[in-house]
Amino acid sequence: MKKSTKTILWICLAVLAAAVALYLIFGRKEKQILVYQTTTMAPTRISSSVTATGTVEPISTVDVGTQVSGIISKIYVDFNSEVKAGQLIAELDRSVLQSELASSLANLNSAKAEFEYQESAYNRSKGLHDDGFVSDSEYESALYSYQRSKYAYQQAQASYKRAQTNIGYARIYSPINGVVLNRAVDEGQTVASGFSTPTLFTIAEDLRAMRVIATVDEADIGEVLEGQRVDFTVDAYPDDTFNGTVTQVRLQATTTSNVVTYEVVIDAPNPDLKLKPGLTASVTIYTLDKQDVLAVPVRALRFTPEGFEGETPENCVWRQEADGKLTPVAVELGVTDGVLTEITSGLNLGDRVVTGTKLVSAKKGGKMPDKPDMKQPQSGGNPFMPKPPGREDNKRTK
Repeated sequence: MKKSTKTILWICLAVLAAAVALYLIFGRKEKQILVYQTTTMAPTRISSSVTATGTVEPISTVDVGTQVSGIISKIYVDFNSEVKAGQLIAELDRSVLQSELASSLANLNSAKAEFEYQESAYNRSKGLHDDGFVSDSEYESALYSYQRSKYAYQQAQASYKRAQTNIGYARIYSPINGVVLNRAVDEGQTVASGFSTPTLFTIAEDLRAMRVIATVDEADIGEVLEGQRVDFTVDAYPDDTFNGTVTQVRLQATTTSNVVTYEVVIDAPNPDLKLKPGLTASVTIYTLDKQDVLAVPVRALRFTPEGFEGETPENCVWRQEADGKLTPVAVELGVTDGVLTEITSGLNLGDRVVTGTKLVSAKKGGKMPDKPDMKQPQSGGNPFMPKPPGREDNKRTK
């Protein structure tokens, strides 16, 4: 066979193969039909939420300090120690305080003696002055000395009482039942009360009752109310979800980098003591949460069969009957989360509601949709116009 003949043969085979391929790709277009998409009415949950971050902390903490200066001589508790109200937790060295008490007692005795002497002298001077044997100036001098000694005695009494009180402050007791979160001093350390009370210990009242202080953006704070349910997680236990309730929405705003936020207080029961103070919590606040309600997708309220656009009243859905026909049903609406809308009346459990249409292959068993059955809506008058003359069944082929 000549070379030119072979070339022509190969070209013909290539053209034939290309034609077969084009036929297989474009020439066998499958027949498609339009069918209804439906949903079956069943109890469901409608919810919407706000997310935020927060910090886990005890509901009540007390900073325990000292009102007197001195050296820490004894410490009886440590981090995580459980304490009872009135329990001795630390002591200051008492030697300086005892010296101050002894000095104040000596001053008190001296002031008392002076007061008693001046009181006696004043009484004598007053009697002589009344009888005319003492001049007015001598009487006034005795009165002045008596009053000064009286005030000095009262001051000495107060100083002695303060010294007694201060020596009592050398023993430091827990004011509440709780757990020691922080110990800020060691034995031998000097503490000075000065103008502010130094913190020696931080005690949390009850770690089985914690709270989360969550920071909520100003765009979401309007939806947050007391009593709403909360779920949150912490990085320490990524597989656990903790529950709580909003107990307070604080009005004080905080502005950081032009972002305004508000604090929301969430109670967080902690019976197994998993939650620890300072953990960061990822919070979900359920601003809407209804269980076991009948609901339809929002798109079901927007669906209208072909040929009835503009004739369907507000709040109407189309129910598919057992025979495949559609019936318009007027419904009453409840809450919505933007995806589902609650149906408070008009539909029952098991009803099939049309949410839209889609095209399917006729070879896959698709069924041509039946035309709508123009019955009266169940919960109101018939808002629909008669079927247009010459209108074909609601089916198309493509």
